Amino acid sequence: MEIPAISFHPQPPAAEAVFSILIPSWNNLAYLQACVNSIRQNSTYRHQIIVHVNEGKDGTLEWVKAQGLDYSYSEKNAGVCYGFNSPATLATTDYIVLSDDDFYFAPGWDEPLWREIQALNHIYFCLSGTMMEHSVSTNRCALAPFDYGKTVRDFDEQRFLKEFAAVPFHNWTGGNWYPMVLHKKIWQLIGGLSTEFSPGMGSDPDMMMKLWEVGVRYYKGIGSSRVYHFVSRSTARVKKNDGHTQFLLKWGMSISTFYKTYLHMGEPFTGTTHEPRVPRSLLIKDKLKRWWYSGKNARV
Repeated sequence: MEIPAISFHPQPPAAEAVFSILIPSWNNLAYLQACVNSIRQNSTYRHQIIVHVNEGKDGTLEWVKAQGLDYSYSEKNAGVCYGFNSPATLATTDYIVLSDDDFYFAPGWDEPLWREIQALNHIYFCLSGTMMEHSVSTNRCALAPFDYGKTVRDFDEQRFLKEFAAVPFHNWTGGNWYPMVLHKKIWQLIGGLSTEFSPGMGSDPDMMMKLWEVGVRYYKGIGSSRVYHFVSRSTARVKKNDGHTQFLLKWGMSISTFYKTYLHMGEPFTGTTHEPRVPRSLLIKDKLKRWWYSGKNARV
């Protein structure tokens, strides 16, 4: 994937900002507007909002400038890896939040995340908010189906605001899902998202593995920190990389093995994650997969 030149456009630092929120956006202006407006209206604290504008041919670039937001810009789509790494260079706070542009942040989303950070005595954590989605999902970390609108145009904002907090949900383990909070030192230590996964398939589990490798063992999803996820599917417009195979060849195990035996994805949160016990059957299965794909690549 050829990466276009990226330019950087910082604004004067926001006073007393708590989080630096990174939002890549690719010609998705209506969703980006709803996302940014919800952060401004519904946050307990003040935050720095940083957008990476991919192309911006739909008016995104002009709108971001008019809003006075920090932003990075690429004339062509740079993918999600550069889409997060670029705005992260402009972060002025100690805490990075990774966000999709098709999120609507619910009132008080940031309070339980900030409270959790203050209760910890270390920076080796990965915290996530909890998504509410309109359609049935196999994702155990999300609340679904709760249909408040499948697009931003038919979003029933008032009904969502009245009802979202009344839906019960537990804290969960595993990380991986956005919105995600990391300390900036940890983000820098792992080098952000690995750009060999551009345009981005498999980059999230790869990031989680890098967090594991540097010693992060506290993966917590906060059930009371909520965003509504429109699932706008910008990824449907890109030529995808084979992230599952890349992860397998890089780390020697499949993404599913990592999720099940290391992160225990979606299980109720019980505390620090312990060292994994990988069943021998999974080890053999992944070894055979590595052998097959290594041979396949050699034959191409």
